Amino acid sequence: MYRLDLKIRLHNGSDIALGPGKADLLEAIAEQGSISAAARVMGMSYRRAWLLVETMNRSFRQPLVSTLAGGKHGGGTQLTENGAQVLLRYRAVCAQAQAVVQSQCDELAKLLAEVVAD
Repeated sequence: MYRLDLKIRLHNGSDIALGPGKADLLEAIAEQGSISAAARVMGMSYRRAWLLVETMNRSFRQPLVSTLAGGKHGGGTQLTENGAQVLLRYRAVCAQAQAVVQSQCDELAKLLAEVVAD
């Protein structure tokens, strides 16, 4: 059985503005309500997550993620309206691309050698 691993990355200059990992991070931030919690869930350092968020925020006309300062009610992080739209559109593009190439990849996969188990 073959696996199609299609990865779509949106570049802005030399930066990758959005790709599969960054989209997953946006989803984790939306679910967790903080960059640090999202980073933990994804098994990455807070610094790495913060750098990815910074890249995404500067790559788009409007930020994708906003942070709330700490204080009496604590801080937090959330997707902006733009962030939610970008994530939704990115996931739609990925699904459409997968659907378009799937049948051709099914034909190509028929030419693959059989996998020998260890």
